[in-house]
Amino acid sequence: MKSLKVTLSIAFLFLVSLSLHAQVKNDDVLMTIGGRNVNVGEFLSIYLKNNPKADSLKKLGKSAIDKQNLDEYLDLYVNFKLKVRQAEDLGLDTLKSFKTELNGYRDQLSKPYFVDEPTMDKLIREAYDREHNDMRSSHIFIKLAPDPMPEDTLVAWQKITKIRERLMNGESFEQLAVELSDDVSARDREANQQHPFMKGNHGDLGYFTVFDMVYPFESGAYTTETGKISKVIRTDYGYHVIKVTDKKPAMGKITVAHLFMMIKKDATAADSLDVRQRMDSVYQKLNAGAKWEDVVKQYSEDKGSASKGGVLPKFGVNRMVPEFIDAIYKLKKTGDFSSPVQTPYGWHIIRLVEKKTPGTFEEEKSDLKAKVEKDSRHLIAMDVVYNRIKKEYGFTEYPEAKIEFYTSVNDSIFAGKWDPMLAKDLKKNLLKVGKNTYTQEDFTKYLAAKQRKSEKLRVPVYVDKAYKEFVNEKLIATENANLENKYPEFRNLMNEYRDGILLFDLTDQKVWSKAVKDTIGLKEFHEKNLYNYMWDARAEATVYKLKDAKLSQKLRNFISTGLSDDAILKEINTDSEKQLTLESGKFSKKDNQYVDAAQWVPGLSNDLPGDTGVVIVRIKKILLPDPKTLNEARGMITADYQNYLEKIWITSLRQQYPVVIKKDILAKIK
Repeated sequence: MKSLKVTLSIAFLFLVSLSLHAQVKNDDVLMTIGGRNVNVGEFLSIYLKNNPKADSLKKLGKSAIDKQNLDEYLDLYVNFKLKVRQAEDLGLDTLKSFKTELNGYRDQLSKPYFVDEPTMDKLIREAYDREHNDMRSSHIFIKLAPDPMPEDTLVAWQKITKIRERLMNGESFEQLAVELSDDVSARDREANQQHPFMKGNHGDLGYFTVFDMVYPFESGAYTTETGKISKVIRTDYGYHVIKVTDKKPAMGKITVAHLFMMIKKDATAADSLDVRQRMDSVYQKLNAGAKWEDVVKQYSEDKGSASKGGVLPKFGVNRMVPEFIDAIYKLKKTGDFSSPVQTPYGWHIIRLVEKKTPGTFEEEKSDLKAKVEKDSRHLIAMDVVYNRIKKEYGFTEYPEAKIEFYTSVNDSIFAGKWDPMLAKDLKKNLLKVGKNTYTQEDFTKYLAAKQRKSEKLRVPVYVDKAYKEFVNEKLIATENANLENKYPEFRNLMNEYRDGILLFDLTDQKVWSKAVKDTIGLKEFHEKNLYNYMWDARAEATVYKLKDAKLSQKLRNFISTGLSDDAILKEINTDSEKQLTLESGKFSKKDNQYVDAAQWVPGLSNDLPGDTGVVIVRIKKILLPDPKTLNEARGMITADYQNYLEKIWITSLRQQYPVVIKKDILAKIK
């Protein structure tokens, strides 16, 4: 029932076109309810949205107004507004619970107004296009701290640009990655207490697809031709130069099975050769037709997957080493398996179980949109919104006022213990958005409220970051406060949600919960309407189902001697298999097919064909029509009692709040 409060509120409103209804204006008063005006626009916006014929009529070039439907809806609308009016008079709109629920809806409904749709659409389309290709790239990386000093940034920039110059002059990417990259995985790492010997990847990052890398790196890779060197790329981690080594049609999400043989860390050349030979032998068995599951169970050293036929959890291209992925690319159809493949972990034979490649744009759009919204690229769309708000409302800031915080904030803020009294003398204007001016005091309160244990940065970097967040928060707050004024459809939608919540809460008090809790009233209502809830003629009967038709006469004999049903069950069900089941009760027509098939007179039926064996029906007596008890028809009686309570309520509301409909305005609408 709670969905009633949003039934009128889910879709966007249809605004009334003055060209369609030239005789009537949106602000004309259509009716008064208890002296309060309801204008044409308010009524028609809801009517058109909830009229299922409106869209089809518009498409045919006809008026979206259906006269008969309008009259019916007008009566429902008046009842709706009457209930809302009483809810307001009772102060339900002032309750904390009401405001909390309405604000929750508002937060959700307002979100689309803080997104630049063209930019989001562009980002989603870009992600979809990239989703169709898997990239393999190497990189050389020069690290930067999260809050680098300008001189450190310059040194890193000069270093990466010199590396790129050397690459463009033909030096080996792999060799420079080993010599100069700050990515330690590029070089061999000797065994220690933390890890075994690890062979360097020479900068090779393997395969990846959209969303697998940070956005600037992803864009650098996808906009660089295969075999070419990218421009210098800046990410939050530092500078990168990327070499794209391969580009393949997207593999998507893959499920494979593998048969695995390990090469031990201290293996000799002879040991490695032995593993390879054993794997070749297994491969020959598979080619000769041996069952995959049996061979995997017998030979695979991946015990976690061997019992499952070698099947691994579903994964994407970035989750496996390149050698493994390259082998999968060669498998064309389900059931195909590779020749033995060596990876840093050992030898594998890989079998394709399922490959799910990206679908159409419409199929992928919703999922991609959710990923874009969670990804850093979403900030691109947000920046468009922030800039629009600045331009629309006017934006002024005072940089000197922000700089004064550099000496008023200290490292204690990274422990969440900064004392705002250190900035007690800062009272200047900091920024202005529209008519609202925010001071240094406002920013001090913001810093104090937001501080928590965090990674230590240079104080100016921290202040600049917090200031930007503070500015963006105030920009959104300015726009948020003006949504109802700027967007009539949002205002009307919020009014519908407001009225819907009030309607639900008051109807629950007056009708739904009351009908359940008012046991005396419900009982009296049942007694006054006793003959509205009648049983039809019923048969009091027992249905006996025998699996073995040969036992029919034995059953009949037991029944004729007056043996009880429990005793009959014990006599016939003498072994482990139940030969007899039975069902007793009072049956109306269509309750039981076998009772329906029997003659409705006291006695035993003929043998009736059952699903298995035969069925015998014993009619004990025929019950004449009689009223149902309250418990027997509680659901139906409660629903009717609710309708009764609502009718009484509406009658009292119309007496309390007189309704006056302007017939001339209604006629013009029609």
